[in-house]
Amino acid sequence: MKHIVVTGPTASGKTDLALALAQKLGAAIISADSRQVYQKLTAGTAKPEGKWQNGAYRVNGAVYHLVDFLPPDKTFNAASFCLQAEQLTRQTPDTPFIFAGGTGMYLHAFFVGLDPLPPADPSLRAQLSAFASAHGKKALHARLQDKDPVSAEQIPAGNIQRVMRALEITLLAGRPASELRKGAFLGQFPAEKAFLVYLNWDQGLLNARIEKRTRNILEPMAAETRALLADGIPADCPALKSLGYPQILQYINGQISKEEAFEKIVILTRQYAKRQRTWFNRYKNVLRLDLTDAQDFDTQKLTEYIIRAYTAAS
Repeated sequence: MKHIVVTGPTASGKTDLALALAQKLGAAIISADSRQVYQKLTAGTAKPEGKWQNGAYRVNGAVYHLVDFLPPDKTFNAASFCLQAEQLTRQTPDTPFIFAGGTGMYLHAFFVGLDPLPPADPSLRAQLSAFASAHGKKALHARLQDKDPVSAEQIPAGNIQRVMRALEITLLAGRPASELRKGAFLGQFPAEKAFLVYLNWDQGLLNARIEKRTRNILEPMAAETRALLADGIPADCPALKSLGYPQILQYINGQISKEEAFEKIVILTRQYAKRQRTWFNRYKNVLRLDLTDAQDFDTQKLTEYIIRAYTAAS
């Protein structure tokens, strides 16, 4: 069964479009977002507002899977996503789902597959994290440059999680991670399994959307963070490592001002959006929706267009 995948950079409107499609088609949604899985984090993750009913999270009547179910101190990864998405799609094999989200690794792992790589090593990861804390991100990136120049060229020093993972793979395997990441990692989306839709915003308009959203969610993020800490959730838990929350922690601890937190989060979000564009630009089997004016984002018209294209391709 061919599923519809709605993706794009952060703040591009993926959730709104997926919900419009779900209501039109009577379909359920599977979130492909690595941070919307967390309970008690809504503002900074752009989690759709819904409620749990009869064991399912529902948003405007549509069932929205893989959101709001994981405690903030637990981890979730591509393997976890694939396992749960596989279970969901097997329950109703003749029904298409709408996958919505911008975590490219999750979508790629599920629809294309990943190269076999060494599993995470908590001890080694802790050592690399301690090194980064003591010497800085650039020093950690320099270690990757020494061990695996190809990966170092592809991964910016600021993306510390990817730098650590590449180093971890290289050290565990005894070979550069770039040599192991071949085949499936570079594959294309299979047209027979997924109809891929990409929201391709004009960069200036997307930046404006990022700034507006960041301004609106700053205090709600601070309120969420304070509530988690008050509940005894540690500041270094996986959930609070999500984009923007480390800066919110600095803000509520008095280390930076509210405006400084805003500026830092905007910069980090723009950088993340750029990485998402780079990731999805490699796919050829894509329906790209070019949005060059704010009025182009009309969910009703886009939904009708997508359904026509999806029907023709099925």
